[in-house]
Amino acid sequence: MLKGVFTSLLNKYTSEKSLIETLWDNIEQHYSSPKRHYHNLQHLENMLFQLETCREQITDWDTLLFSLFYHDIIYKVTSKENEDKSALAAIKALNSIGYPKEKVKLCAEQILATKSHELSTDNDTNLFTDADLSILGSEWEIYLEYSRQVRKEYAIYPDFMYNPGRKKALQHFLDMEYIFKTPFFRKKFEDQAKQNIHTEITLLSKE
Repeated sequence: MLKGVFTSLLNKYTSEKSLIETLWDNIEQHYSSPKRHYHNLQHLENMLFQLETCREQITDWDTLLFSLFYHDIIYKVTSKENEDKSALAAIKALNSIGYPKEKVKLCAEQILATKSHELSTDNDTNLFTDADLSILGSEWEIYLEYSRQVRKEYAIYPDFMYNPGRKKALQHFLDMEYIFKTPFFRKKFEDQAKQNIHTEITLLSKE
């Protein structure tokens, strides 16, 4: 499914089949790393599903799709530069197909927005970062599995290091006025997300 979406998207901008294959292989290789338990192709599929539910609200669908495919292409748990490096990877890929410069810039900005998930002046960006966080507002059993997958990605850290860091990251969302920036996603996920996060923090505090 994802490959078909990506291929159809690139066919709009390049006729070089080998380039399209190379770009897709690069995405698939990164997101299929055995070290990835949550930030993988399934995460992209979930985000795509969420974005399709609000597609009529999105101004630049193609750029948002590129942001989706590249936003976690670089993901190393010990690095604080994942978003920056992912944005650079997107810029390189989009320049190779001659994507318009102003849209390349927007794509990079959308990827960088996933670092803090702060409110943006661009509605597409807010919908994108909300879709990225939509897992937070899922049913508890799904959320619990998500939290376990994240823990596996950070397996190099013992609990006494991981738990405080995870609690700090979760508290960051609770300290926001709203976790979700758009009315569309706020209505769907806000209350459940806060409940899930509170519950995970409580569980982490007991360990």
